[in-house]
Amino acid sequence: MPNILRSPIWFGFIALAIFLAYLNWPAEDQQRRGGPRATPVITQVVSQQSLPITVEALGTGRANESITIAAQDSEVIEAIFFDDGQQVTQDTLLIQLNATQEKARLNEVQTNLDEALRQLVRLQNLAQSNATSKKLLDEQNARVEALRAQLAVAQANLADKQITAPFSGVLGLRNVSTGAFVRAGEVLTTLDDLSVLKMDFALPEKHLSTVAIGQEVFATSSAYPGETFAGKIMSIDSRIDPVTRSINVRTLIDNADGRLRPGMLLKVVLQKEVLETLVIDEKALVPDEDRQFVFKVVDGKAVKTQVQLGVRRPGKVQILDGLVPGDEVVTQGTLRIRHGSSLNVLSQEG
Repeated sequence: MPNILRSPIWFGFIALAIFLAYLNWPAEDQQRRGGPRATPVITQVVSQQSLPITVEALGTGRANESITIAAQDSEVIEAIFFDDGQQVTQDTLLIQLNATQEKARLNEVQTNLDEALRQLVRLQNLAQSNATSKKLLDEQNARVEALRAQLAVAQANLADKQITAPFSGVLGLRNVSTGAFVRAGEVLTTLDDLSVLKMDFALPEKHLSTVAIGQEVFATSSAYPGETFAGKIMSIDSRIDPVTRSINVRTLIDNADGRLRPGMLLKVVLQKEVLETLVIDEKALVPDEDRQFVFKVVDGKAVKTQVQLGVRRPGKVQILDGLVPGDEVVTQGTLRIRHGSSLNVLSQEG
């Protein structure tokens, strides 16, 4: 045991303990032992600052427009005109189904219509010289109109064999191949408009009065660390969920580069308002049971002052009562002072 007490490690430990005790020893005891001595501290001048009031939530990304492209008829695929993930414009032909019967029917109706129109012209010429009856002319007019209707139906049936993009966007994975027989309703691929991302998130009902269409929203994704995506509230649900007591909000985020994808989980920060209020560094607070205090600097002395807190932000806190603009409070060195301690202000923080 005596060898341990004489070891350098033991002496180093004792010296460190004495040094730490000195740093945290109340200034009044130091003054009684060695005479008056001011405790070095760092302070901050209380001032009005802008304090943004924000709400955080989790949102889910959705495409601006999103559909599943499926076959309308059961038929064999004649040709495919797209690749996986291809960017397409509106009305681009994607898939051609076999349309042999529809083309034949269209040609048949078109031929009959052409003949009916020739007969109609002949009867109209005869009618001018009263060489035919009005009844025959009316019957031919009716036949022409009926054939025109049949032609419209044949054209629509032929068009159903062509699957086109209803809007511009990005295609998903192709699920079929040329020559495959597809049934009506079978999924062929997907189409998403990613130029704008819709983001839906829920807020507690207490925020309803301070949320409005057009408010700015900031979103972050784990896929892009350190990047922030700005958007604006597009719509607010007309109903509050009776179970969760929350309201759904939809935001639009510009996504021209297509980096954000539907289904992404995004962290949302909504800035409701910006307060112009008294703000101090949170490290200036001295808790005492359920109350909060600060040490004001008055004539070089520490004055323990109770304060009423408002909104907290990382490293900052709003002061509702207890301080006024221009007050100087201790931010570093609060553990070494008491009410009435002499202070040596080394510097002021901005």
